[in-house]
Amino acid sequence: EKQAEDNNNTECSKPGAMDLKFTSSRKYISISVPSKSQAMSPHIKSVDDVVVLGMNLSKFSKPTQFFICVSGVFMFYLIYGYLQELIFSVEGFKPFGWYLTLVQFGFYSIFGLIELQLIQDKRRRIPGKTYMIIAFLTVGTMGLSNTSLGYLNYPTQVIFKCCKLIPVMIGGVFIQGKRYNIVDVSAALCMSLGLIWFTLADSTVAPNFNLTGVILISLALCADAVIGNVQEKAMKLHNGSNSEMVLYSYSIGFVYILFGLTCTSGLSPAVTFCSKHPVQTYGYAFLFSLTGYFGISFVLALIKIFGALLAVTVTTGRKAMTIVLSFLFFAKPFTLQYVWSGLLVVLGIFLNVYSKNMDKIKLPSLLGLWKKGVEERKSRTLSQTV
Repeated sequence: EKQAEDNNNTECSKPGAMDLKFTSSRKYISISVPSKSQAMSPHIKSVDDVVVLGMNLSKFSKPTQFFICVSGVFMFYLIYGYLQELIFSVEGFKPFGWYLTLVQFGFYSIFGLIELQLIQDKRRRIPGKTYMIIAFLTVGTMGLSNTSLGYLNYPTQVIFKCCKLIPVMIGGVFIQGKRYNIVDVSAALCMSLGLIWFTLADSTVAPNFNLTGVILISLALCADAVIGNVQEKAMKLHNGSNSEMVLYSYSIGFVYILFGLTCTSGLSPAVTFCSKHPVQTYGYAFLFSLTGYFGISFVLALIKIFGALLAVTVTTGRKAMTIVLSFLFFAKPFTLQYVWSGLLVVLGIFLNVYSKNMDKIKLPSLLGLWKKGVEERKSRTLSQTV
């Protein structure tokens, strides 16, 4: 081999032998091994970890992770919904929904910065352009939703927000190229129709429809349908953490809202009003933002672990629980429409759970049940004849 290599080198030194050098020469691959101190940095060890409020969910099993995330979403968002309605019950506050969103985004940015300092990996993994898009969608979702409460009552707003399952599935098809089976589609339809039917009965108690509010909540619904899929795709593609997602998306959204309020001269009247009622506005807004931040952390964990569709299913079920609790705390008339619509929602939840565990749950098909019935009738007839 050494002699052959020497011959090749001799031939390559001749004029016109340049092509022979590249075609007959061997190719070597150089592999450099880093030192032991550089082989594993602290953040690499927890690349796939999902940390929520300082708790590493990756150490638990999938059912335990699901239980913790669902418990966190229900607990914090039920308090969140109560405080949201309580803030807008303050006399004269309804025109300042965008300012409430600005304060909320400011608190979220502070909370996200504090949480990011407590974890080892402080790098920004998701590109800035992606965060600008997510921030715009977040502003549309929360800002338009908060502002719509100035024109609509709370049950009417819930009617529109409960329709989010179907747009999320459509967004998953176009954004991530997902394909859903008939069970997922049936679950989304059952839950959406059941919750709409459920909240329609409540809205008849104090209907307060306004075209402006309807347009605002519809636009918020469209943004909400897209943001879950964009967040899921970004977090899985770049392996971003929950605290990173919250910090950058809400801090950029804060700049968006501040710029918009400054240009529309809506900042000064809101600051003047809130300074006269600091406890009912800033005090409630702090608790409102704190519970919302904790809730969004669990929602992002759901999105990262189980996907956007299941996360929206959980949050939609939370909305149903919010309305159920309103019957416990406030006196309202009761009709059988609540029972049938509640059963429809339960059916949708069951279908969604069944869709996620089709390989573990084997339900008999209609054809199988029919064949089994025919065989049982034949056996009974045969036994009677004998």
